[in-house]
Amino acid sequence: MQGPHNPFAPELLIEERGSVRVVTLNRPESLNAMVPRLHRALEGVWAHLAADTEARAVVLTGAGRAFSAGGDLEEVARWWDDTGARQHEIDGARRLLAEIVDFPLPVVAAVNGPAVGLGCSLAVGSDIVLMAESAFLADPHVGLGLTAADGGTLFWPYLVGMLRAKEYLLTGDRILAEQAVAIGLANRVVPDGELLDAALRLAERLAAQPPQAVRSTKQALNLHVRRAFADVLEYALAEEYRSFDAPEHRAVVEELREKARRRSGSGRGRG
Repeated sequence: MQGPHNPFAPELLIEERGSVRVVTLNRPESLNAMVPRLHRALEGVWAHLAADTEARAVVLTGAGRAFSAGGDLEEVARWWDDTGARQHEIDGARRLLAEIVDFPLPVVAAVNGPAVGLGCSLAVGSDIVLMAESAFLADPHVGLGLTAADGGTLFWPYLVGMLRAKEYLLTGDRILAEQAVAIGLANRVVPDGELLDAALRLAERLAAQPPQAVRSTKQALNLHVRRAFADVLEYALAEEYRSFDAPEHRAVVEELREKARRRSGSGRGRG
């Protein structure tokens, strides 16, 4: 059932399944693109869940056809001249990543469709990643002329090794579900129609484990990532802020916005 108090609706749904909480990104009409309202909800939901004394594990998924298709091109264009909003976005990315890394409960990502840019970071920043057969991961920051700051440079070297991290971050290539498992960005592939049930079964197993041991073991493992915050993440976020001013970035985004306007009258899809 839906939880009795959810301050993050309608952008995020929180469903109670015994001691498991199912968090659903809920902008299916835009493939769960990362507009500010959804980003702010994601920043706040982790502390909300950590304060839930009955919760023992979380499943994170997306409504509709996508996990999250990344950011919104119109928001990106707004940050070109509104440097205050741009800095707010960069600060929000830092807060969100810190909340994910420090969150005490185990998180199972049920990647039901495309997970792009920050959506990809949400997926691979989870503790266990299940992918639907039709899903894929991608971080297209570099192709958009932006520094790949919010997640890729932080998480990927630990998961796939430095050479593969460089290849996929610098090219922005899509990583299909089977390949994601092969290189270490996901744990396993599940048939599309069975994904949520599989994620729930796994989350229920985690929820049944001794909670203090689960929490402390997760936090000990995440210390590896936490140590990269001061150096890697701060440098990457500062460079991403500056890269919004680069002419090649603006040229790429303008071209994509024009293509999107011709196709449907709206533009989606930042890294």
